[in-house]
Amino acid sequence: MNLLGHAWRLFMEGRPLELAAESIAITCYSSEVLRSIHVALLCVQDKPEDSQTCHVQYLMLGNNDSLPQPKHPGFFTERDLLEASYSSRMSKPSSANECSISVLEAR
Repeated sequence: MNLLGHAWRLFMEGRPLELAAESIAITCYSSEVLRSIHVALLCVQDKPEDSQTCHVQYLMLGNNDSLPQPKHPGFFTERDLLEASYSSRMSKPSSANECSISVLEAR
């Protein structure tokens, strides 16, 4: 799973502070860390129309207004799901021309 996928999973499970270093998570700034993670997930929405402008994102970080629930992020890959789909077909995925193999992996 890539970093974005990991952040998304922890956020959806209600454990986003696990992304932060322990020394930061136990300080009084945990609410700021949580807000930063929330705004960051709002910045990487799958559909551009769901994302906010940089100016709005900046304002979100600086105030205490409630934030919208982030939707599924773009560029989210989960290796386990990808490998599971391959093993269920009992063969490696191939391209449409049957000459090359394409495997999606995060850097």
